[in-house]
Amino acid sequence: MAFDRMLRRMRDLVRASEYVLTVHGADEIEADGLSVFDVEHCILTGRIVKRQRDRVTGEWKYLVEGRTLRGTRATVVAKIGPTGKLVLITVYAL
Repeated sequence: MAFDRMLRRMRDLVRASEYVLTVHGADEIEADGLSVFDVEHCILTGRIVKRQRDRVTGEWKYLVEGRTLRGTRATVVAKIGPTGKLVLITVYAL
């Protein structure tokens, strides 16, 4: 698959707790009744379905579609930040 290496890197960062959640992401988690554990589970068990170029920064961001702990579908939008940490930009339930 095209994004296997990136997904492995994201999963390694999640397992090491080397990620940050944006304020927007935290707001969306709360609005959808999710938890950070749901976000972690989504990344650890999901797949990258799309890559997008950020209009402002020019950086690549990835849409990871997976399942929450309850088994519902969700998408996490994330990127690798300049410090090497995984940045969780936003999350939404499907």
